[in-house]
Amino acid sequence: MNRARFARTATSARVLAWASATAALAMAFSASAATDIRVWHALTPHNAEVFEDLVKEFNRSQSDYRVRLKRFKSTAEIEASIQSAKSRDDKPHLAQLEENRAPDGGARSYVQPLHALLATHPIKNAKWFISGNNAFAHDSKGRPVAFPYMAEVPVMYYNIDAFKKADLPPQPQRSWSGLQDQLVTLANNGSRSCPLTSDQPVSINLENLAAVNNQPYTSEGNGLKGRGTPAFLFDVMYVRHLSMMISWVRSELMVKPEFNEVATRRFAQGECAVLLSVSGNLGEFRSKSKLNFGVTGLPYYPEITKQPGNPFLSGSALWVIAGQSKEADNASAAFLSFLADPKRAARWHQETGYLPLTHQALEATGDSYYKKLDQWGGLVTAYAGKADDATRGFRVRNYPEIRDMFHQQITHALAGNMPAMTALKTASAEAGKIMKR
Repeated sequence: MNRARFARTATSARVLAWASATAALAMAFSASAATDIRVWHALTPHNAEVFEDLVKEFNRSQSDYRVRLKRFKSTAEIEASIQSAKSRDDKPHLAQLEENRAPDGGARSYVQPLHALLATHPIKNAKWFISGNNAFAHDSKGRPVAFPYMAEVPVMYYNIDAFKKADLPPQPQRSWSGLQDQLVTLANNGSRSCPLTSDQPVSINLENLAAVNNQPYTSEGNGLKGRGTPAFLFDVMYVRHLSMMISWVRSELMVKPEFNEVATRRFAQGECAVLLSVSGNLGEFRSKSKLNFGVTGLPYYPEITKQPGNPFLSGSALWVIAGQSKEADNASAAFLSFLADPKRAARWHQETGYLPLTHQALEATGDSYYKKLDQWGGLVTAYAGKADDATRGFRVRNYPEIRDMFHQQITHALAGNMPAMTALKTASAEAGKIMKR
């Protein structure tokens, strides 16, 4: 027998065997490899930490899917990155995006409505907390278009120790005039550098000035009964209010609007007596052991409404990005179902200040949590039922651009660069132009 030929044959057999074994191992590994879920978010540091802990728990709980997080500076940056992505693999499966207030016809073309995903991947036994008639994260038929995980409301935070030091009742007045009197006392008794601050000038002074006073924000039923091009009729209420805010800045009862987390950081450090901001900061404030604070509703004008209304829901949600594989949609649905678990959703609500995701999450929270936070429990449960016409939301074409313009006009007015009436007339006229683009 030719020994060389035998050696070559034996070697070839071994190579073939190794190749077959390697291929089989690769196939087995491929079959068992977890499906990645790319999730993009722009949460604040505290809320991001809570979210990351939940993601780690999900990844440990099973081996079929693996969530991979990517954090951005803002939701606007996330949206721009999605729009510029050249391939499916460059896009996330789930993304935190702001509610853009667009009419149904102007919805984002690159998202898959949540109700479409839930039609094939229902979340069992979940009773959504936010009613279908609320415009936030719902279409005109009341169907959910996004997972309302970061829904929040504007509130009034107050430093209990600052109020005690000024010998005031340990709670701010809900009327704007009554709050003004308290701010004078606070400024003269320990809170001169920052009686009141806010990082939400448009929300407080325009959007929710209407909602809390049970007034329409725009015409055409807040844009819900038209084509998304309503008129902003900033009447005497707005002029008087913005004029008062300008006087507050001049008299140093309120500091100029502060952004990039400046206002919330100052309140968290105990520098400011009152903060008008969103409820999504509540979890961070609770984590500050030295901060003794309470939560109540936004101020209102008793001359306009006997009882204050509820603010518009605001914030962001997790949107399902369209064009992914069936395996990816399965993975996304599994992760959302995990987040909707009552105990996990209750933890998210309590540790962030976002509204409960489901009624089960509210029930799992319990009264002991709310007792330490003054009016927070009542502010939350106000959204447990059907929203009324004044506060169910609004729809305006190109509203993100309009909101940026409103922000500029109010900032100029509060800086003393123009009177309230001029700022509001300019804002109304510019909004009409932007809607028509």
